Amino acid sequence: MARTNDSLDMSTTEIAGGCLCGAVRYRLTNIPRVHYCHCDMCRRATGSAFAVLAWISFEHLFWTSGRPKYRRSSPLAERGSCADCGTPLTLAYDANQGELALHVGTLDIPERFEPRYNYGASQRLGWVCCGIDLPDRNTEERW
Repeated sequence: MARTNDSLDMSTTEIAGGCLCGAVRYRLTNIPRVHYCHCDMCRRATGSAFAVLAWISFEHLFWTSGRPKYRRSSPLAERGSCADCGTPLTLAYDANQGELALHVGTLDIPERFEPRYNYGASQRLGWVCCGIDLPDRNTEERW
C-alpha cells in the first residue's frame, strides 16, 4: 500500500521539491493538505485536465535556492513559476494570506502525497476518472 499523508513521520521524512531545471528549490517542515483541483482556472494555468495542489502555511515553507517569479493569474490569485524553465510552482489566493499551494508534481517524492478530496468538482471534465471516490467541494469561480 502506498504511503499517504497521514503516515508520514516528519522526524524521518524530508519533504523537498523544486522546478525542472533546479533553479528553484524548497523544503517543507509540515505535511501539506493535498487535493485535486478541477476548476477551469487551474486547468488553464497548468495546461492540464486538473491540478494536484499541496497547501502549506508560509511558516512551514522554506525556499532553499531561487524564488518563483509571480504573476497575477486572476482577480483573486497569483501563481509562481520558475523564471528559467517555466515550471508552475505555486498558487496563492489573496484571501488566504497564511498559506499557498505547491504543485504536487514539483515534490521530489510526489507519490507520498495522495489527494484527499476534489475541489471545483462541478467543473471536472467528464472523462477524468481519478479521485471519483473522494469527497467533492465546489467553487463558484469560473474563468
